[in-house]
Amino acid sequence: MIKPIAMIVISLSLMSGCASVPMESSDKSAHAKQFNPPSDGKAGLYVYRAGSFGGALKKDIWINGECLGQSAPNVFFYEEVNGGDEVKISTESEFSPNDLVVKTEDGKNYFVKQYIKMGMFVGGAGVEVIEENKAKEAISKLNLAVKGKCSS
Repeated sequence: MIKPIAMIVISLSLMSGCASVPMESSDKSAHAKQFNPPSDGKAGLYVYRAGSFGGALKKDIWINGECLGQSAPNVFFYEEVNGGDEVKISTESEFSPNDLVVKTEDGKNYFVKQYIKMGMFVGGAGVEVIEENKAKEAISKLNLAVKGKCSS
């Protein structure tokens, strides 16, 4: 009886703690929140994680196999990618990465939300495209994280 209760307590503490990752300056964060068009021939990609569910969990995010960074609650990343290309956004999950492929257009911004879901042991993660206005509203309340810091 003690073991099942201990597992529940451990699981709940992992899902509700507070992880942190390195953050960019408030100036860089404010600039990214202007949602300017990307450079010529590029598409802008915002990847964000809002809310406190899974707060103790940091999750790696990759773009086309390259580390974008490690997420924590209430952070976002901004990256320019090639326009007119398929871009694979992946997030670390419980047993294997979850992938999302987005077909980009030059000059357009894209918004992807990373979400935490309850798993068998510590919790998985997924990514989904979010409508622009809803994403901008969420991102306006978040902070820009430092890119390129993954655990693996």
